[in-house]
Amino acid sequence: MISTSDLLSIKTEKDFSSLALEIFHFQYENNETYKQWCDLLHTDTKNIKSLNQIPFLPISFFKTHKIVSTTDKEEDYFLSSGTTSMQRSKHYIFSKKWYLLNAENCFKQFFKNVSDYCFIFLLPNYLEQQHSSLVCMAEDFRKKSEKNGSKFFKNNITDAIQLLEYNEENHIATILFGVTYSLLDLIDIKTFRLKNTFVFETGGMKGRREELPKNILHQKLQSGFGVDRIYSEYGMCELLSQAYSLGDGIFNLPSQMQILISETTDMKNKGLIGRSGTINVIDLANYQTCSFIQTEDLGIKLSEKTFRIIGREDHSAIRGCNLMYQE
Repeated sequence: MISTSDLLSIKTEKDFSSLALEIFHFQYENNETYKQWCDLLHTDTKNIKSLNQIPFLPISFFKTHKIVSTTDKEEDYFLSSGTTSMQRSKHYIFSKKWYLLNAENCFKQFFKNVSDYCFIFLLPNYLEQQHSSLVCMAEDFRKKSEKNGSKFFKNNITDAIQLLEYNEENHIATILFGVTYSLLDLIDIKTFRLKNTFVFETGGMKGRREELPKNILHQKLQSGFGVDRIYSEYGMCELLSQAYSLGDGIFNLPSQMQILISETTDMKNKGLIGRSGTINVIDLANYQTCSFIQTEDLGIKLSEKTFRIIGREDHSAIRGCNLMYQE
């Protein structure tokens, strides 16, 4: 029986692989959509002995199917960001307490305790949409912060600037976590020389500004905030875990996540290291839904626990089969 304590106590590669294989067999037996997908790929499940033999479910299935591996009633769900006219992914959540515990655990693997920071959140477009996994996590971090002033700032950027300056003057450890265009809006108003603040960029321009190459964007943010690095979070509504970049665009994986890079033209070849391809994520925290997800992101695996994102796949090529369109 899979338990959250097992997921939080992963220490070695052997621990991860053993639990991943157990979860694979569990999800094959209990997740109808995932089972159909594996069967359509003619997967010999009895002979799955390693992680790169496991089939990954295309992330687009979260838009068309209910992806669950339990008969329990869902507590809530997360939606991918997008406009009301878009078909958005839906990830069913069976324990929000588990999601938040896991998110905090991911954060603590790379930073101090959540309680040690004042959080300034600039996430206006996420606040406008319901069922955001990022807002859920951010609100929990805000509540657990032991520093005064942790808050979401939607349109009142000048108030965010005042808090940022106050924290700097008083040497208060701060995390400024913003969607890309909001961070640029802020440094259009005022530039800084921050010494006690970590600047986190996420989410892109959301159609509000022209997209920029990541290296150019980070140079602009570094200059505007007076910092030597920009941090980032790699997460999505379909994943319950988060990877973090500590600078230079290199993402670090927490103990409950791994990625495999596959050839974009041959998804069965998932052992690429140092070469670009499609990012396939193993997120063991998704044990009640699907832990093996083929994303639409392109990246390069640099080591067992680090990777870089280099772009998005060409959506003109549809992979899979008729299962994608069955309801």
